[in-house]
Amino acid sequence: MKSLKIYGVFCFLVVCSLTLFGCGKKADESKSISDVKAEAEQMSVEKLKSMAMEYQEAITAKKGEVEKLAAKLKDIPLTDLMSEEAKGLKADVDALNKSMSALQERFTVYYNALKEKGGDLSGLKI
Repeated sequence: MKSLKIYGVFCFLVVCSLTLFGCGKKADESKSISDVKAEAEQMSVEKLKSMAMEYQEAITAKKGEVEKLAAKLKDIPLTDLMSEEAKGLKADVDALNKSMSALQERFTVYYNALKEKGGDLSGLKI
């Protein structure tokens, strides 16, 4: 019974670690375009496709967040559109759009590098 508790705690810690630190490289919108281009030149076709997919998934996730916030904004009565809540939602949408733009730029670098190397572009959309 004691070993089962220890195993349970261990599993919990592993899950927490993966949640906090992730499994590997993620789409990084703060990385400079010149760094992304330099890395892309050195990557294999498989790695390029993997990175492009990660960025595409991050962009899709952010689009979903924007849609949720837009729906909340739409539900706010016209008389309350200047309220703090509405201003906060608009600021959040603006921040997400800026983030999506940065992700899109980096996605395009990986996509174009993959295209230049003759990689499979299926499943990727610009």
